[in-house]
This record gives sequence, structure tokens and C-alpha cells, in this order.
Amino acid sequence: MDIQIDHHTLERAEERGTDEAEIRDVIKAGFSIPAKYGRSGKAKVYDFKQNRHNKYYDQKRVEVFYLIEADKIITVTVYVFYGKWEA
Repeated sequence: MDIQIDHHTLERAEERGTDEAEIRDVIKAGFSIPAKYGRSGKAKVYDFKQNRHNKYYDQKRVEVFYLIEADKIITVTVYVFYGKWEA
């Protein structure tokens, strides 16, 4: 299925610490999460092991919300959370 990444999603990705490659990876290989308003959502946890805003984090969780129209996935937004999650 074709993935169309909306301009809004890319702007939020840059602000929040992810990129187009991770967005595509989350959609293809992430796990499903609940979403509202008829949208779908997927998330994936990545090793981060860096500082962000002067604080060290082991991992980051990227969540992507999207619509499915015909044979196309269209992203709505992306969220990034920093911390540590169990395997």
C-alpha cells in the first residue's frame, strides 16, 4: 500500500525528534494502538540512548496516526515520547 506523508506530519516529526524513515517504519512494522475519529494508529519503540532537551533517555516511542483511503495510507500526525518501555 502506498504511504503519503502529509506536510503537517513532517513538520511535527522535525519538532518532536523523528523523521520520514521512522514514520514509514512505524506504519510498516509497528504495533497497532487505539485511535479516534475513524483513524488508525501504530507505534514502535526505538533505542535512543541520547540527550534531548538536556535530559538523557534510553528509548523513544514513535506513534503515527493515519487514514486509509482506497489503496493509500495518509498520515495525520506523529507523536514522540521519550523514556523507557518494557520489551
